[in-house]
Amino acid sequence: VQLQASGGGSVQAGGSVRLSCAASGGTFKRGIMSWFRQAPGKEREFVAADDWSGGNTLYADSVKGRFRISRDHARNIMFLQMTGLKPEDTAVYYCAARTRRIVVSAMGVAEPYDYWGQGTLVTVSS
Repeated sequence: VQLQASGGGSVQAGGSVRLSCAASGGTFKRGIMSWFRQAPGKEREFVAADDWSGGNTLYADSVKGRFRISRDHARNIMFLQMTGLKPEDTAVYYCAARTRRIVVSAMGVAEPYDYWGQGTLVTVSS
């Protein structure tokens, strides 16, 4: 299974970007797909997760109301629509996935995820 993240780039504060994560070699309909990010000099942090079969989504407090996670199951792609971007959103964004569900409280933790994409850089200027 491979995850390929794309869509990053440079944008001004207040702008929008849509990230994509294409999955190949497997499907995660019954599992969890998520986004994490790592800013320069900081630890990797959780952004958003989607438990499609369970009907759950989870967002980090810092992105609630601005970011939206979604999936296109027909094309096996996950998206992260980011709006109202701030300079502090600057980071490399990684997609992650696991084939089985976990409790919602664990969806925001990196360790349970089995598959990771290579990351795509989003730079937000003020």
